[in-house]
Amino acid sequence: MDRIAYTVTATLPDDGLAREYAAWLLDDHVARVLAAGARSAEVIRIEDPPAPIRVETRYTFPGRAALARYLETHAPGLRAQGLERFGPGRGITFERTVGVIL
Repeated sequence: MDRIAYTVTATLPDDGLAREYAAWLLDDHVARVLAAGARSAEVIRIEDPPAPIRVETRYTFPGRAALARYLETHAPGLRAQGLERFGPGRGITFERTVGVIL
């Protein structure tokens, strides 16, 4: 069974908001995604290139079925919580990617 990487990259307008976003991930959100089926997670502040400011959160799921369950069952509520706190009005954009871990 292929392990799957699910990555969310946030592009943030300033350093203060990047720190706030990273703290929320580390203090709350990542634990919720792990409880919902991810096997591991990493939060990465991209340094090179230094601009734009980006924070990448990479989750590993044990397979496509686990990711599909997460996306169908848990992701809508967790995304809504994140957008309530870090919505487009704050200048943040998000990109999501999925890939097979080789």
